[in-house]
Amino acid sequence: MKTPHILIVDDEPNIVMSLEFLMRKNGYQVGIARNGTEALAAIDQTPYDLVLLDIMMPDVDGLQVCRQLRQRPDRAGTKVIFLSAKSREADVQKGYEAGADLYIPKPFSTRQLMDKVRELLGLAA
Repeated sequence: MKTPHILIVDDEPNIVMSLEFLMRKNGYQVGIARNGTEALAAIDQTPYDLVLLDIMMPDVDGLQVCRQLRQRPDRAGTKVIFLSAKSREADVQKGYEAGADLYIPKPFSTRQLMDKVRELLGLAA
């Protein structure tokens, strides 16, 4: 079985570093994008299995990235988890409307995140 490939998209370097460490420690291949534009370019080049996506970013926000990803039939299998400080019900609703598979408000438990990542990738622990 091939190693799942995960794209981490966040403009906050500390979050990127800790998520990258966590994902690599759990055996995943990791790609990094520091904003929405980089994320879309990365998605163009690589068929990721899962995208960990922040919503509030300086250029293209996570909702737009998710919508564009969902319009691509060749990326239909890509799972999207929003990790966002926006935790109001309306924000969560917008995330699901944009096409998210899951919406996890920050701060989040890394154990819970790993459980959800495994679940979405069909690798139940």
